Amino acid sequence: MSTSPSLSWQQTVDLLRNAKSKEECLRQAYDILTRKYYGNRLKTLTHAFELFPRAHETLWQHEGFLHCTNFNRLLRALLLGSGQFKESDIKVCWALLWGVSPHQYMKIRLDGRIINVDLWAKSYGIPFGQYARGFYA
Repeated sequence: MSTSPSLSWQQTVDLLRNAKSKEECLRQAYDILTRKYYGNRLKTLTHAFELFPRAHETLWQHEGFLHCTNFNRLLRALLLGSGQFKESDIKVCWALLWGVSPHQYMKIRLDGRIINVDLWAKSYGIPFGQYARGFYA
């Protein structure tokens, strides 16, 4: 089944509902979101006006840059909407980037283990399972 970033919100949720496992669901959500959106250090500073919370349906309407917090809003909504995850499976965490910038990532409980998920950092080569911290981003 396609994991195109051009799917509607409901099509994406339906796709994730049909994942064979929690891990497949998480990886599909990660792939969809990181194809549709990206993180960027400079835009984190110059697009501060986009930092404030908006409904996930509103965020879904565009592609391109997202703040780490908005990336995580979308991931949380997709995972919960899939029915494969509960609130208790998702933990929001913070790290400090470049010694001054707060950065949000998530820890996802997956079959008895915890996986770090940092969608924003993928554009800096940080792979699934790791997160940006210090000067590592």
